[in-house]
Amino acid sequence: MNVIAPSAAGLLERPHATLAFDTAGRTGPLAVHAHGSLSSRAHEQRAGLFDWTPLTATHRLTRYDARGHGRSTGRAVPADYGYPALAEDLLALCDHLSPDEPVTALGASMGAATVLWAALARPERFSRLVLAIPAVAWEARAPAARGCAPPPPWSNGAARARCGPPRGSPARRRCSPKSRSTRASSTPPRSSSRPSCGPPPRPTCPRPTACASSPTPP
Repeated sequence: MNVIAPSAAGLLERPHATLAFDTAGRTGPLAVHAHGSLSSRAHEQRAGLFDWTPLTATHRLTRYDARGHGRSTGRAVPADYGYPALAEDLLALCDHLSPDEPVTALGASMGAATVLWAALARPERFSRLVLAIPAVAWEARAPAARGCAPPPPWSNGAARARCGPPRGSPARRRCSPKSRSTRASSTPPRSSSRPSCGPPPRPTCPRPTACASSPTPP
């Protein structure tokens, strides 16, 4: 993994925080990268997560530590670490480093959500967005906590959230309720040592009292 040494480092004063950043590459438009939660520039470099060589050949790349991460300071106030505050930090850094030109914004996880919040607030500030493993937010958060994929936005609420393994995966084909009901209705039960998708359906009895009084088979 090739690691690009920073060519310039700096500090940006923000309300209740000081952001530490560095810039690699000497020419080209500005690209800014925002890291994920509990990470930092140093952590990404130690882990060898990215090879910035192709990007720094055509852009000036600025990487910064989010407030309270790495070498950036911050106070112990939860509201300071919400996405609105993180987005304002990113926008301030873009204004500081490229006041007249839009920038390319890159973000991973928390950084991806930070980029989205900033782009929604000031879309003219960015020329393009590059998002990796974006964090879950807004209407998708509750379904995701249940292991469900939210309905697509183009369905206008007509589609239901999908839970469980992805459609078409072996786990979904093997253990979905549809596969159980189809197997039970179309084929007789088979004795096999292979694990099944659950016990076979119990026979229904239209008259529970008659079933209860019927003799038990030997």
